[in-house]
Amino acid sequence: MSTTTRREFAVTGMHCGSCGLLIDDEVEEVPGVVSCTTDVRKGRTVVECDGPVDPAAVVAAVAEAGYTARPLD
Repeated sequence: MSTTTRREFAVTGMHCGSCGLLIDDEVEEVPGVVSCTTDVRKGRTVVECDGPVDPAAVVAAVAEAGYTARPLD
């Protein structure tokens, strides 16, 4: 049985739904990330992980997509 953990990040610089899709695509490439859902209107990204994931790796993936993120939890 595997358990997932949830991490939330504040993201700035997004303007439309395509921004969220770009972020989701980049973050889902981070090892250990199962899924990523970005809400552009709320400025939040929720990451589901199947084990420990370094928040800095998620922040770096968001930066690779062209945005700025910081962990909320």
